[in-house]
Amino acid sequence: MADKLIPYGKHSIDEEDIQAVVDVLKSDWLTCGSKIEQFENILSSYNGVKHAIAVCNGTAALHLSMLTAGLAPGDEVITTPVTFLASVNSILYTGAKPVFADILIDSYTIDPEDIERKVTDKTKAILTVDLAGHPCDMRSIKSIADNYNLKIIQDSAHSLGSLYNDTSPGYYSDLAILSFHPVKHITTGEGGAILTNNSNYYGKIKSLRSHGILKESQKLTKYDGKWYYEVHELGYNYRITDIQCALGISQMKKLDFFLNKRREIVNKYNNAFSNYENIFIPVEKPGCRSAYHLYILRLDFDKIGRSRHDIVEELYNKCINTQVHYIPVNMQPYYMKKLGCNPEDTPDALEYYRTALSLPLYPSMTDDDVSFVIDNVLKTTGLSK
Repeated sequence: MADKLIPYGKHSIDEEDIQAVVDVLKSDWLTCGSKIEQFENILSSYNGVKHAIAVCNGTAALHLSMLTAGLAPGDEVITTPVTFLASVNSILYTGAKPVFADILIDSYTIDPEDIERKVTDKTKAILTVDLAGHPCDMRSIKSIADNYNLKIIQDSAHSLGSLYNDTSPGYYSDLAILSFHPVKHITTGEGGAILTNNSNYYGKIKSLRSHGILKESQKLTKYDGKWYYEVHELGYNYRITDIQCALGISQMKKLDFFLNKRREIVNKYNNAFSNYENIFIPVEKPGCRSAYHLYILRLDFDKIGRSRHDIVEELYNKCINTQVHYIPVNMQPYYMKKLGCNPEDTPDALEYYRTALSLPLYPSMTDDDVSFVIDNVLKTTGLSK
């Protein structure tokens, strides 16, 4: 048994990160200062986009993206059911309706062919989700969006550092969002960001982030002085702090190291599990580089002869914390009642959920941790004695 619980995900904070936060705490600016813009510039440069706008969390980033895309009651947005609730909730916040397309069972990402089947006259946008860090087939999705004049919003909360045809999140989409929750690739405690190449979107989001306030003289109806501002539309307090952004700046220096460590662990997992017929390892599609936020195995529990519940409990008793990412949104009672969802309409998503299990994956996992997880997964599933 491990000396302590091995979680499914964990942040990596060092003394440099701590000092960066302390320096801001000792400064004159705790929020609305220079660290925010500095962090945004690092994000836009790293991802090769014109603009990055940092906000208080990934859900706020999604909500602002939906508003900026112009979604309104009566509109439809096609998305995947295999995602965290925030993706779908952000659509509902605008009064629009989520429409669920099925997934590709090997990469766990949305199926472009099913997207096209779900397009109607009411469809205004496609919300893609890079589940576990693997990019969606953005070229195919962009072709569909262009054909039907749809916006693309890319939920890249899992995929900072991923590549699709040598491009980062935000290249094929109108708007892409990031999350900096503690289990993500980098953390700001809580936090998120929106990436875009559209300068008009950039200005709108910056205003909506802070109560809809405008101060640029060319956007005002009049100008009474340096103190003067106007509000032309309803905004929100979705600001992020300099404290958080200082941590984010420090974390970004280590992002490539974090990504390489994750990939090393994934390679060990893949080598260990790839030869078992009742285990399906995650597939990295040609032209894609996953950021590997999560390591999601699929297991044929029926053929293994053990339930997922029993396996999860036994692993936990051995100090290995696994997880399931995610229960499809169209299985949740609220959405079934409100939207009339039927999980059987997305059979591959349903099959994915029946078989999925996330194993621990984070940069500070030791070789012994990884070996311990591998050995106990094989023993618990009865695939090795």
